[in-house]
Amino acid sequence: MKLNDDALDDFHVPKAYHDAEFMNSDDARPVRVLSEFLEPAERFERLGIKDTIVMFGSARAVSSADAQSNLAAAEIAVKSNDSDENRDALDRAQAGMKLARYYDDAALMAEKLTRWTLSLGDSGRFVIASGGGPGIMEAANRGAHDAGGESIGLNISLPFEQAPNPYQTRDLAFQFHYFFIRKFWFVNLSRAIIVFPGGFGTLDETFEILTLIQTGKAKKQRSIVLYGADYWNEVVNFEALKRWGVISPKDLDLFTIADDVDTAVEFLRANLTKHHLTGSAQD
Repeated sequence: MKLNDDALDDFHVPKAYHDAEFMNSDDARPVRVLSEFLEPAERFERLGIKDTIVMFGSARAVSSADAQSNLAAAEIAVKSNDSDENRDALDRAQAGMKLARYYDDAALMAEKLTRWTLSLGDSGRFVIASGGGPGIMEAANRGAHDAGGESIGLNISLPFEQAPNPYQTRDLAFQFHYFFIRKFWFVNLSRAIIVFPGGFGTLDETFEILTLIQTGKAKKQRSIVLYGADYWNEVVNFEALKRWGVISPKDLDLFTIADDVDTAVEFLRANLTKHHLTGSAQD
C-alpha cells in the first residue's frame, strides 16, 4: 500500500543503534562486547587513569564488627531453636569470623597504599581497583575512600552477591556483562595485584592472571601478592605442582605470599617504585 503524504510525516525509522530490541539481540553481541571495551578505555583516558593496584577476594567477607554481630545472632538462634537451618547459619557465621580478618586487612592495605600513592603527587598515580561489589571488593574501595583517594569499581551483573558498594568513586564505577572484558580491564592497567582468600571467582581470576604472566601475554611487570598464608597453603599446593612437573620451579617466583599488611605494603611500594617510578624502569 502506498503511503500518503500525511502518513509519511509520522513515519519514523530508528537508527540501528537506537533499536533496543536489536541491540539486545544475539546478532548485536559483538557491538555490546566492543562497547564494554571502548567505553572504559575512553573514560580511563579522559580521567587520566593509567596504573592500578588491583585487589580482589571473597564477596562473602564482612568486617570483624559485622562478623561478630552475625555470630552472636546465630548463637542466640541455635539456643532458641537447635534446628539444622540454624546450625548451618552458625557454621556460616563461624566461617565468617575467619574471613573477617581479611576484610579488615584489605581495607587497611588499600588505605595505606592510597596514602602512599597520593604522596607521590598528581592525585595518586596508582589507583586502587576492585570488582566493585561486596566483601573484599568493598574493603578495597573503602580503604581508598578513607584515605581520601579515588578508586575503581569493575562491577558485573550477576543474579547474586554482586551489588555495587558505596565506596567506589562514581566516575570510576563500571558495569559489565561479559566476564572476559571485565578481566581484561582488571589486568590491562594493573601494576600490582593483591589476591585475598576467595572462592571459584577468585581462583579463576588468580590463575588466569598467573597464566598470562607465565606465558608472556602480560608483558608489563606486575607484582603479585597472595595474601593469607593459611588459606593459600591449604587451598593450593604450589609445591605439588612443581613436584609433578606441571609448572617450572621459576613459576613460583611469579608471586609472593604475605600474611601481614605492613609486609605486603612495603613489598608493593618497593616493587612499584623500582619498576614504574624510577627513571630506568621499563613500563
